[in-house]
Amino acid sequence: MKMTKRQKEKGKPAAKRSADDLSTIAPEFTKLTQDVLFGDIWKRRGLSQRDKSLITVTVLATLNRTEQIDYHLNRALENGLTQEELVAAMTHIAFYAGWPSAHSGLSHLKNVLEKRKQN
Repeated sequence: MKMTKRQKEKGKPAAKRSADDLSTIAPEFTKLTQDVLFGDIWKRRGLSQRDKSLITVTVLATLNRTEQIDYHLNRALENGLTQEELVAAMTHIAFYAGWPSAHSGLSHLKNVLEKRKQN
């Protein structure tokens, strides 16, 4: 049976999936991503992976940093957040970060959910 791209990517460590496309031009950035961000920050105690994912996706939507939001929405779902919780979080930020930020986050979530259904 042929593996989908999502299945292949899911088998890689998170840092590897995130930084693959930049390693050829920015190897030090890739190393920092792997060693510091995913190797230290994401592993620190105090917040669960689930909570860190919730914070990350809402901040990315709030700041309109949508280039990485699909990756982090997938990671949030893998870390135990539900569709309903992500919708509620995006709806909540509409009143603090602005309607366009929430709309953008929800649009990305819709696309991520549709792609996950296809795989």
